[in-house]
Amino acid sequence: MTNVTAPRTPPPPTLLLVAHGSRDPRTLETVRTLLDGVRALRPGLPVRLGHIELNEPLLPEALATLGPAPAVLVPLLLSRGHHVRHDIPTAAAAAPLPTLVAAPLGPHPLLVDVLHSRLLDAGWPAAPTGADRRRTGVVLAAAGSRDPDSAVDTGRTAALLADRLGVPVVPAYASAAAPTVPAAVRALAARGRDRVAVASYFTAPGRFHTESAAAAPWIAAAPLGAHPAMARLVLHRYDEVLARAATPAGPAEPAGPAEPAGPASRLQMAKRVRTNVALVSIGRGS
Repeated sequence: MTNVTAPRTPPPPTLLLVAHGSRDPRTLETVRTLLDGVRALRPGLPVRLGHIELNEPLLPEALATLGPAPAVLVPLLLSRGHHVRHDIPTAAAAAPLPTLVAAPLGPHPLLVDVLHSRLLDAGWPAAPTGADRRRTGVVLAAAGSRDPDSAVDTGRTAALLADRLGVPVVPAYASAAAPTVPAAVRALAARGRDRVAVASYFTAPGRFHTESAAAAPWIAAAPLGAHPAMARLVLHRYDEVLARAATPAGPAEPAGPAEPAGPASRLQMAKRVRTNVALVSIGRGS
């Protein structure tokens, strides 16, 4: 009787978390804690870190160390913008390995879970009364971008948070867009909302969070940070783009290498990623 050896299941594509980078050491500490949370949820998944600027390893360097196996780049960013549209895809396209780029983290209901949790930690009432809601409002403080789609994404998160809390939520920005956080606070006060909280729509502590929190007339929540739901959302974006790549008619394609970068090359890389994903699924028994 001939023994048939089952094919070795390849490792899953590396999850490369792409952080912006910051001079504030608390930011890097937060990101590393988040990575630990991702690893704890998915043992055996290769998880790495790259930065767009300011911290090492920078994204091209991180990609260069991964070897030939496929990778999925998950932006640790909360909306669309220049980094999502240009910087990350450009680095992925130049990498000598098959790559897929996931969507930014926001908008998504899991982010609303984190925002609500951070507000509760800061003193938001767990069971507000009708009178509480009539006098309360929230400013959703975000980084800001000149890309109009970024404001659209932040506005969607604000709407989801307003539905969750039952009070008005006004998006505001620390830079590059209007209104500012102080202006949004004043606008809510003009509507009779004399108890205004600031929800921190930043991934980690830093200057933007500090300045936004200082404008809060009532309570200011901590940044999203390494909340457990953030790790779940990172994995959701990773799984989401792989699921699309595994579907032949799916819209997701790898960014591909810089040479060659034509449609045929991108399709070949998509097939390589799909094959890898299919083998991983077989190995899991799914």
